[in-house]
Amino acid sequence: MDSLTQIVLGAAVGEAVLGKKVGNKAMLYGAIAGTIPDLDVFASYFTDTVTAISIHRGFTHSIVFSVLFAPVFGWLVSSYEAYKNVKDWSWLFFWAFLTHPILDAHTTWGTQLFWPFDLRLAFHTIFVIDPLYTLPFLVFLILAMMQKRSSRKRSFYNKMGLLLSSSYLLLTFLLKWLALNQFKAALKSENIEYRAIDTRPAPLNTILWNANVETDTAYLLGNYSFFDTQPISFEIYPKNHQLLGSLAEDANVKRMMAISEGWFTITKKDETLYFNDLRFGLLSLEPKSQNFVFQYKMDVDAFGNVQFTEMPKNNRDGKKLLSDLWLRIKGN
Repeated sequence: MDSLTQIVLGAAVGEAVLGKKVGNKAMLYGAIAGTIPDLDVFASYFTDTVTAISIHRGFTHSIVFSVLFAPVFGWLVSSYEAYKNVKDWSWLFFWAFLTHPILDAHTTWGTQLFWPFDLRLAFHTIFVIDPLYTLPFLVFLILAMMQKRSSRKRSFYNKMGLLLSSSYLLLTFLLKWLALNQFKAALKSENIEYRAIDTRPAPLNTILWNANVETDTAYLLGNYSFFDTQPISFEIYPKNHQLLGSLAEDANVKRMMAISEGWFTITKKDETLYFNDLRFGLLSLEPKSQNFVFQYKMDVDAFGNVQFTEMPKNNRDGKKLLSDLWLRIKGN
């Protein structure tokens, strides 16, 4: 999830663990702890694109990290704060560290919660930024912050924030299931045979859902809003995996295939190949768009190894997408 959401979650968890004993400092340290796992993004400044992608939401988003580093941060904070209980501070950091990847596991990218095992947990039930999750949570956190630490209202407001946000997460599983059934029904009505189907919410909401459908030679991309009145339609995107040729045996290419969980297409422009990760969809609702959220240019270096470079995103595309999304959410 986005940084603000993780800060809010961390602060609320910190309050739940230690708020009665240290007041707003529990929220402060909880908020800090809630951001620490995402420091792995700095790996992109020190390594290649593929390695940075594989590191993101890896070790720092694992149970192992929570267990190993919570006592370290607990000891560090207790060494200069007036409240000296190392165990209590360690519990605060442990739960703030652990709830961060658990929340991230609901997104499309997912997390390696069980690192070092090569298993990425991704439920695909919530977009990385969802105001319906974050804003009510934030309001209740602010209300709690304004109360005295011994006040019952403080505890009530914080618990309400945690309860509402958690309930919304559970609701997204139901919404995903309902949307999935709609996509399956549409495929059945069109007599489309498919290997696999993957669904996820469109940006900023859980009303409009996207689907990737794998067939033998192509992927079908479609979207569905709970306000739709017209049948679901699908756009066809050829896999073009054969364009890789011998490059398919390159180590970095194999890693990108694994990272994308097989949901990728290859496109060719001016003799240059591009790797398109389908899990995150498109930056456009226009038919036949090739404006993928994550598109990587593939270059072969002097040693014959494939190097990936993420293509920059255009801010104008993002603004137009937000406008188009609002219209699409209201139905087709």
